[in-house]
Amino acid sequence: MKRLALRTGVRWKISIAIAAVSALVAVALSLVVHNSARVSMLDNAREVQMERLLFAQRMYDSTKEAKFGTKVDDPALPRSLEQKMNQGRRATYVQEETNGVPDVWAAVPLSNGTVLSLHSKFADRSTTIMKDLNRSLIIGSVSVVFGGCALGVLVGGQLSRRLRKAAAAAGRVAQGNTDVRVGDAVGGVVRDETDELARAVDALTDALNERIEAERRVTADIAHELRTPVTGLLTAAELLPPGRPTELVRDRAQAMRTLVEDVLEVARLDSASERAELQEIALGEFVARRVALLNPDIEVQVVHDSWVNTDPRRLERILGNLLANAAKHGGTPVEVTVEGRVVRIRDHGPGFPEALLREGPSRFRTGATDRAGYGHGLGLTIAAGQSRVLGARLTFRNATPSGAPDSGASGVSGAIAVLWLPEHAPTNTGSFPLLHHLQD
Repeated sequence: MKRLALRTGVRWKISIAIAAVSALVAVALSLVVHNSARVSMLDNAREVQMERLLFAQRMYDSTKEAKFGTKVDDPALPRSLEQKMNQGRRATYVQEETNGVPDVWAAVPLSNGTVLSLHSKFADRSTTIMKDLNRSLIIGSVSVVFGGCALGVLVGGQLSRRLRKAAAAAGRVAQGNTDVRVGDAVGGVVRDETDELARAVDALTDALNERIEAERRVTADIAHELRTPVTGLLTAAELLPPGRPTELVRDRAQAMRTLVEDVLEVARLDSASERAELQEIALGEFVARRVALLNPDIEVQVVHDSWVNTDPRRLERILGNLLANAAKHGGTPVEVTVEGRVVRIRDHGPGFPEALLREGPSRFRTGATDRAGYGHGLGLTIAAGQSRVLGARLTFRNATPSGAPDSGASGVSGAIAVLWLPEHAPTNTGSFPLLHHLQD
């Protein structure tokens, strides 16, 4: 069963947490202040009530008349006061009423065994003061909660911005911009755990770069060392007498030489040291002539021609690899279309494997379960690397997504490689403006 996940930002999580803590603190303090004020005012009311009763007692001792609202042996006297009167003690008592306004009692035992008592409602002025106090406590509590929310938004927003900057910088690193430093992107004066995360990501990037560079050097060194013996092997094969075994040896020796040259080219592309030698060419005418030389059976359709500033040698290399991939792994007919700065190459075979569409070309991976399964997987890798040198963008997709109604028995109806040449040529440093607005 698929679990549903509720996604919220750090800013709002911190705001809610601070608001909740502020609300709890405000409620707790409000209850303490309310109870303390109420107890203090009731204690004061009891003292005042007892003073009145004592004054009335002195009048009663003189006149034998209960005055000022006092009563003798009041039948409504609370039981707790009766118990204390039986002990001969004077006392006060607060009797809670259903309407929320308590009665304040005071009672004293007399010498003749009777009880003189006085009770009255809690003073209206005191009730008003308590209401005003409660209102002030409510307003203060709400203000504290809103203040906590604002503080949470401020603190959480700062942390959220730093995390987004770190994530964006890490994303650029994942795209191959290894010069990007997450720590520099986060910046700021205040240091927190985000800076530790940035330092960890930068350290990981440096370690990966060192490992990739070491692997690239090893690959380049191995390919370079193999070039001499492979060339000698190919020369020796040329001296063998004619025959089928000689053809097989020459074919395998030539394949090995091609592999070594491809590995060296991939190593050079990975080093990011390649620079384009730019020329102004008519793209449609150039593609038509090169495709005719590579495969005369392929028809090129020029929808709209345009002049581009690019490296013809590298562009020819890209076209050759894409056409070779279509011939090896795709199906006829192969269609080449030029529209402005965009070149599309489509075959009618089983389509690109899902791993290539998801992750892009990878060396020594041919997608044997989806394609013909032979080759070294370097052709598309070299095409993608040469595209980066030109400042172009090379994308891959299948003509019909798997599972579509018209996808046929194989699930797809061909692979499409699209080369997007840039509007501006790459600079001397190899940087260039990428095209993000084009859609295939």
